[in-house]
Amino acid sequence: MKHFWTIFSHEVRMLLVSPSTYIAAALFLATMGFMFTDILELYSHAPQEASPAISFFEYFWVPVMFMVPLLTMRCLAEERRTGTMETLLTTPVTTPEVVLGKYGAAYSLYLALWAATGGFFCFLREFAGASSRLLDPGPLVGGYLFVAVSGLLFVAVGVLASALARNQAVAGFLCFFLLSGLIWGGNFLARNQAWFDHGALRPFQGAVNYAWIFRHYEDFTRGVVDARQVLFYLSGTVLALIFSILAVEAKQLQS
Repeated sequence: MKHFWTIFSHEVRMLLVSPSTYIAAALFLATMGFMFTDILELYSHAPQEASPAISFFEYFWVPVMFMVPLLTMRCLAEERRTGTMETLLTTPVTTPEVVLGKYGAAYSLYLALWAATGGFFCFLREFAGASSRLLDPGPLVGGYLFVAVSGLLFVAVGVLASALARNQAVAGFLCFFLLSGLIWGGNFLARNQAWFDHGALRPFQGAVNYAWIFRHYEDFTRGVVDARQVLFYLSGTVLALIFSILAVEAKQLQS
């Protein structure tokens, strides 16, 4: 993996000059800023039981559905469309180095954008005065930990979509639908347990509950970090990256 850092640094520079990166950043910060403002307005009208951090991270899926496709759609699909993937792989660089380097760059930017939202809570602490007791550090730390751990899988899914598609627009739509199925499809199945009353489907009930991302969010923001949930995201990330590597190599064999 000696060429990993070279590809990683190059991809970071490419992301920083790409218009889609700044579109994703602007949409992300604007959307989360409006949501944070609405949450504070709600708390200003009536006391709430939950911490503002819990309400804020409850909408983690909004930037994931739109920001991750914008960050990852060009990483492999654009290389294949322009023909630079073949040139890149003729150098002393392996396919895993290419995929992991691009994945690492996208994930780093994903974390950086979420870290920027920490400024919202800094402003709240500065101007809240006596209400600063609402800034419970437990849900805040748990929320950012959930974002970091779950982001491993979300960004890996985006890289996989880019590896499967030849056009970055197609990769973006494919990533959106894969993430929709992972987040909302799992949530729909987990909330409709009656589906698994039939004997043939009963074995899948445990798997659906295990992959229920909204329950993971609730546990993290309550300070409950289950090793099984962390293993779910790590194993899913590894599988998505392995399939991405195989997809790139399969495309190379076909060409």
